[in-house]
Amino acid sequence: MAINKCKIYDLEDRTLLFAKDVREFTKNLPKTIPNYEYIPQLIRSSGSVGANYIEANEAFSNKDFLLRIKISRKEVKEQILVNACRNWAISRSGEAESSLNPRSN
Repeated sequence: MAINKCKIYDLEDRTLLFAKDVREFTKNLPKTIPNYEYIPQLIRSSGSVGANYIEANEAFSNKDFLLRIKISRKEVKEQILVNACRNWAISRSGEAESSLNPRSN
């Protein structure tokens, strides 16, 4: 008798938690010119990851699902890029470097 082990994906909850974590993280960042540019983008893209994942789960077809998942992945990549740019700007301005990595578990 085979036991069907279904892996539970709680990505909706995890992406919501990630967006909340990003918002809390940005509250403690120094008020610098680069951060005024990067912080809003970090917050927007962190919320878009979950929003696009939810849209993928409500897809009308498999093709629509794949498109929405790809958009969600694009938002994750954008999040990483924006954070890398912010870190670069901080290192160039002499501020202490701080980073936020998407949850890996």
